[in-house]
Amino acid sequence: MRNITDIFFDLDHTLWDFDKNSILAFDKIFKEQQPDIESEVFIKIYAPINQACWKLYQVDKMTHEELRYQRLKQTFDVLNYSISDEEIDRIANDYIEFLPDNNQLFDGAIEVLNYLFSKYKLHIITNGFAEVQGRKISKSGLSNYFKTITNSEMAGVKKPHRNIFEFALSLAEVKKENAIMIGDCIDADVRGALNFGMKAILFDEKEMHNHQDVVTINHLLELKKIL
Repeated sequence: MRNITDIFFDLDHTLWDFDKNSILAFDKIFKEQQPDIESEVFIKIYAPINQACWKLYQVDKMTHEELRYQRLKQTFDVLNYSISDEEIDRIANDYIEFLPDNNQLFDGAIEVLNYLFSKYKLHIITNGFAEVQGRKISKSGLSNYFKTITNSEMAGVKKPHRNIFEFALSLAEVKKENAIMIGDCIDADVRGALNFGMKAILFDEKEMHNHQDVVTINHLLELKKIL
């Protein structure tokens, strides 16, 4: 792709393997608090519920606190597991505390960042909570790769709102025609960037999408062929 000087990455589900790290966090929590729950069984139910809650959060149909509670409550309900609101609140707090302690990245993440780092300025745009995203980036060894990190709390809006992209580009001091967004969410990352006027690439690691009009990769190392 021509004229690209700056690359903007999503963090969760794009570089940082949210599902694997969630299993590790829940495993620690359940061993201490709910030893009869298997983390991998829990996460299979939790993952799509979490995604659905995040979609509501992205369009301001769910608050931060509702997201933290509902994604757990709905998962326990599906599992027919009896648990109090107080216990859910404790798990929600511990989950946020423990999640950044894990640092599983997607295969090829460090290799492709090393490749791109010498050629482009790299940045992050994330809807994730500011309180944990910085710890994730630091503890997984990603800090030195990125010139700027924009989160939705800084921008006052979430992807796919055009203002978060405008905020991020202003912070990075780059024009949108010289920037590209890479992320796993077709609506928030890709459509949001495209509607704003940026180029975009969809990271579809599980090959769940078929969008003929969108540049798509299934492995991060494919970026070396494109950029």
